[in-house]
Amino acid sequence: MASLERLQRGLESAGQPHVLQFWPELSEEQRDAFLQELAQLDLQGLREHCEAAAKAAASPPACLDQHMEPLPPDSIGSVRKSDTKSLSRWEQEGLLQISESRVGVLLLAGGQGTRLGVQYPKGMYNVGLPSGKTLYQIQAERIHKIQEIADSKHGSKCTVPWYIMTSEFTLAPTEKFFEENNYFGLQPSNIIMFEQRMIPAVTFDGKVILQGKGKIAMAPDGNGGLYQALVDNEVLQDMKKRGVEYLHVYCVDNILVKMADPMFIGFCVSKGADCGAKVVEKAYPAEPVGVVCRVRGVSQVVEYSEIKPETTELRGPGDEFVYSAGNICNHFFTRTFLQDVTEKFKGQLKQHVAIKKVPFVDTCGNQVKPTKPNGIKMEKFVFDVFPFSRNFVVFEVVREDEFSPLKNADGAAKDSPTTARNSLLAQHCRWATSAGGTLQDEHDNTFLPSASISAEDSTPAQFEISPLVSYFGEGLEHLLKGKTLTTPFILDEKRAKELQASRGQKQEDVELDAHYLAVCRAKGHPSIHP
Repeated sequence: MASLERLQRGLESAGQPHVLQFWPELSEEQRDAFLQELAQLDLQGLREHCEAAAKAAASPPACLDQHMEPLPPDSIGSVRKSDTKSLSRWEQEGLLQISESRVGVLLLAGGQGTRLGVQYPKGMYNVGLPSGKTLYQIQAERIHKIQEIADSKHGSKCTVPWYIMTSEFTLAPTEKFFEENNYFGLQPSNIIMFEQRMIPAVTFDGKVILQGKGKIAMAPDGNGGLYQALVDNEVLQDMKKRGVEYLHVYCVDNILVKMADPMFIGFCVSKGADCGAKVVEKAYPAEPVGVVCRVRGVSQVVEYSEIKPETTELRGPGDEFVYSAGNICNHFFTRTFLQDVTEKFKGQLKQHVAIKKVPFVDTCGNQVKPTKPNGIKMEKFVFDVFPFSRNFVVFEVVREDEFSPLKNADGAAKDSPTTARNSLLAQHCRWATSAGGTLQDEHDNTFLPSASISAEDSTPAQFEISPLVSYFGEGLEHLLKGKTLTTPFILDEKRAKELQASRGQKQEDVELDAHYLAVCRAKGHPSIHP
């Protein structure tokens, strides 16, 4: 451990001597913990970090309009616009790669659920589905199912390893949660958790913020901290050892994410891409999402704050928005590309400013919870490696099918537990009605397809399909066609077997009413597994 004198000199050299102002008031135990924390700081780069943060926060955002151009059509695939034959071919290619255990998924889960208003990792959040499943459980079950589909098609016994990037805030509770839930049936050895670095939060005049008398206010270095974390934790070596060549990277808060999406994987592999991004069409010109486009001939994401309103309004010959490719933090990378990034490019990643409310102690040592933003957290973004790609592609998907993030507490207009829950239930209702099923409430009122389909509906039919039954709506027709189901209904593996057994038999339509649901929950089976 570094000596106190050496740390004092380093902090003074960085212009941050105030960090030790409360040292005399700390207990021996607190001093030891503080010294350990300070020893991990990059004191040589601290001055530069603080000055850059203050300067960046004071600078107006860049305006890139004059240098922007849309992506070339030959680098774009689309669920809506590509022909059926191509979509099928890409999906088959993806399933082949999965069956050969060449595909891994990597979850970005280092952030805190501050805006959501919880003190635990977002992946542990229960949005209020009939099953009570958390985001982590839904994602784990999708991994189960895609492995099963690939194995069934190719007679394999494949593995899709799950890499989970956490932070100081989320690692321990995530590990505990997975252990308590028996890793949701996955092999523990195939779930690899690792931690990203933390960096100090800074005041607007470039001073490190003290969260406590013996604690610096630290924050994860953004999801772009992935590339340093890959090095720190030897993750790429693990991928190489397992034979993983392709990685699907996504954010924890998207309840509709398709784990190791075979169509996306297959599209990128077929195109020979080293880097790819899923996008959705922007809902309206000023929607606050980054746009995937080219700047000075190089592919990148341009933040909405960097585009003038008149540019967002531009339309093409078909009346579509010229800049409509909304970034949803859902990416494809080859392992060799990630190796290149970690060895050659990670030092070139730009820093982004996040203005936050950061709790602190004032000069008198009083704890203060600010009511307005008082600090700067510098972040790197995972997509800032796009310009380093030799062959970058984009795959457009349907928002209602694949993107519904959980960011805000209930009461917010969008991206809340209610909107996330409704998006998933509305999707499952679409699948059920497309498969020929009829959904009714407890009063025998039929949910019309239009009423079931809209995620805007505040009360979509309470019909939920376990990912263990269907990954993306497949295999439901033989279960649901001609069936009338009373909601709330959870189509889990047990119910699927019952529905399967009822095919061809003369019996009443199978119904799952609220009483069945209550009994299952009373027995301690909130997810109603067999």
